[in-house]
Order: sequence, then C-alpha cells, then structure tokens
Amino acid sequence: MVGVIGDPVTHSLSPLLHNTAFGALGLDWVSVGFPVHHGDGAAAVEGMRALGLRGLSVTMPHKAAVAGAVDELTPVADDLGAVNCVRWVGDRLVGDNTDGAGFLESLRRGVGFDPTDGRCLVVGAGGAARAVVLALAGAGAAEVVVVNRTPERAATAAALAGSRGRVGTAENAARADLVVEATPAGMGGVDEVVPQVDPALLRPGQVAVDLVYHPPTTPWLAAAAAAGATTLGGLGMLVHQAAAQLALWTGTAPPVAAMWDAARRATGAPAD
Repeated sequence: MVGVIGDPVTHSLSPLLHNTAFGALGLDWVSVGFPVHHGDGAAAVEGMRALGLRGLSVTMPHKAAVAGAVDELTPVADDLGAVNCVRWVGDRLVGDNTDGAGFLESLRRGVGFDPTDGRCLVVGAGGAARAVVLALAGAGAAEVVVVNRTPERAATAAALAGSRGRVGTAENAARADLVVEATPAGMGGVDEVVPQVDPALLRPGQVAVDLVYHPPTTPWLAAAAAAGATTLGGLGMLVHQAAAQLALWTGTAPPVAAMWDAARRATGAPAD
C-alpha cells in the first residue's frame, strides 16, 4: 500500500493515477488518500513507519513539514525544502521531489521543448514555481527570470537558479522562449485574479505553460494561444510527477499512456 496525504486530499488525482498504473503493471498494490490536517505532516511520516506503507505521496500543505521529518533528503528536495514523495531505502525514509522532473518531462512530451540555452520566465514564487525554476536551471536554461508580486519571494525563487536566475518584470516575457504561469490565477473559482503577464506580450515561436490543470485550458492559456504561442496545460506535470513517484517506489517503468488516459477521462483534458 502507498498513501497520499493532503489537506484537503479528496480532490487529488494521485490515487487514481497510481492505482491505474498498478493495475496496468499487474501489481497487487493500492494507493489510498489520507486526509491529514495542517500541522500533522510530520506525524503522518511516523504513521508511514508504523503502518509499513511502501511509499507516500505528499500534497499541500505538508511538503515542508515532511521534509523535516524524513531521515534523508535528495539534493533536489533539500534545495527546495519540500518533499512530494517518500520512499524506503533500506530502513531509512528518503524524501524526494518529483515536481521539477515531471514538469520537464511534460515539456518534452507535450510540446517538444528543450530548455537548454533557453530564456525562461516563471510567474510565481510558490512551491510549484520554485520546483520549475530549479528544474529549468538544472536542465541548462541560459536564463530563468522570476516574476512575482512580492519581490522578496521572487528573489528567493530566482536564487535557486544560481547565476542564471534573476528577478524580472512581466515585460520580460516578450523576449522569453518559455513563459510558465505557476500561480493559481485561472484555476476554477479564482478566474477573477488578473494574471501578472498580459498574454498580449506573447507571440508565435514562444511556449506558454499554465500549471493549472482544472480547467484544462485556462483563460490565460487560451489568450496565449490566440497570440500565436504554443501552449501546454498543467495536467502533464501532474501525470509525469506521479509516474516518477511510481518508478521510485517500485523500480518499474511507469505505464504513462495508461496514466494519461485516466487523467484525461477524469478532467476532460486532451492527452499529451
């Protein structure tokens, strides 16, 4: 058994994705969602030990607390101070973060984009944004500009890219090869939030990504497509980070196509 913890957790597609994969692989495993109240993330890690769970997927708001409760962190999880996946290595619990890897795989499979030497702009400074900044820098991006309403948080996120990271403004989107909207703007129920990057700044030849996956196409993403940019929704990142978790737990290549089919049916989104 593996678990998924969050507050709330009922909306999470992780159990669906993992159970679909287990079925496709013929593994006698099951993924169960556990509602864990804010502040109890560390206790959930101890519960994983007590129950002998084979793995744990971690959603908000527990990623930082779990990072402080495991026995060891991977370099990526350590840099981010956030864990979205816990696995056993011997008798030690190791915290990892597959969000960045999932994002890069989504880019590759969804639109064939390689960040190497690219000029990238990330809107937002939350957990997803920071994972994307770190992943882009690790993939060899020439520049990672972070735009956020709070400059101090933008600087913290940009620092993850080292010398290639800097704080910028929305206008910098006009010269970027890749623009990533990594805030909740456009998510169902918060459509009234005005995106920080005006889609009118975008153009053909650019790739525009919105990490929101519900709705599958946000108003910002639709406007980016109308401006001529190649667009990608956030479902791919979700699917591929879940696939990376499954590979860590089982040592088996994940059945990504089956996971994509399940995600598409659940959300009405197109496959990548």
